Amino acid sequence: MSRKKVKLAYIQNHPTRKLTFKKRKKGFMKKMSEITTLCDVEACAVVYGQKDTQPEVWPSPSGVQSTYVKFRTMPPMEQTKKQLNMEAFLRQQIEKAKDQLRKQKKENREKDMSIMMSQCLTGRSLQDLNMGDLNDLGWVIDHKVEEINKKVKKVQEELAQNENNHVQVVRTPPPPPAAISGRIMHMQQAQSAAPMEIMTPQDQQPQEQMAGLGANTGDEFLQFGS
Repeated sequence: MSRKKVKLAYIQNHPTRKLTFKKRKKGFMKKMSEITTLCDVEACAVVYGQKDTQPEVWPSPSGVQSTYVKFRTMPPMEQTKKQLNMEAFLRQQIEKAKDQLRKQKKENREKDMSIMMSQCLTGRSLQDLNMGDLNDLGWVIDHKVEEINKKVKKVQEELAQNENNHVQVVRTPPPPPAAISGRIMHMQQAQSAAPMEIMTPQDQQPQEQMAGLGANTGDEFLQFGS
């Protein structure tokens, strides 16, 4: 089961805020230990509580001091390259909010112009629109026409592709004349090697009579002793 997304906002309830700080601080220290071990980097942390007289440091006071000294010996440009204080953070958040506001205003304007376009198609007059509304309405109409043309082109391409698939027939080429003559000769040789004689019963009867195996009683052949 997925965890519910936490809303990043100031917790008004004091007991809840204090409990959250305690849990988050413990998790933060654990993450610091993990990142230094897994990535082999040097890091330190200094955390002040709202009513704490002494900060909590990680990994130790001497470790924090060593890391701080190394940081201060770096050139000023390197020190502030990725540094973000509260003022810079708030300015960054304000810019993000402004961008979101501009995008939302643009989306709302497009929706309004789409509704107005539908109303104009049903008979609404354009006399009450100012120049800005007319320009925005024209832009929306051009955008809609462009989308329709793209969809029509896509459908036409799909239909043409389907027609080509149905019309295209795979035909096997006829065998060469030499192969046909070879097959005929092979059939003739097979017939001559094993001829078949078909004889009717009428053809067999004279031969049987000559051999004394006819259908008579045989008296006319036994008259020697009479």
